[in-house]
Amino acid sequence: MGDLFIWLFFFLIVIAILAMLVFQLIALIDLEFDYINPYQTASRINRVVLPEFTTQGVLCFLYLITGHWVISLYCVPCLYYNVKLYTQRRHFIDVTEIFNMLSWEKKQRIFKLVHTAILLVISLFWVIYSALELDEFDL
Repeated sequence: MGDLFIWLFFFLIVIAILAMLVFQLIALIDLEFDYINPYQTASRINRVVLPEFTTQGVLCFLYLITGHWVISLYCVPCLYYNVKLYTQRRHFIDVTEIFNMLSWEKKQRIFKLVHTAILLVISLFWVIYSALELDEFDL
């Protein structure tokens, strides 16, 4: 029963990360189509960057301490990239350079979105597997 709750918790964390990435991508697309100005875009994205990085770090750490080594290793490249961005102080979007970096920022968010979507599918599989395994023992 505990394994099912752990996977449900992981699944909810992955959904939260996915929502933050989609929010950032939508803000960049809105800027590209000139629906909002660069200052609003930068402030919206910069507001959720650190919570996204923190949540991904916590998720990777939780995978590690619960013994899910393979999925923890799957999360390490994205976590490494986030730490590298943070230590180089390139994690925030600069308002004055946002149009020059728009294509790169969108590609970066799309890559993270695909990575997190794969993680969501893996987590959903393990939630279902844990629920079926629990149901099998009840018979």
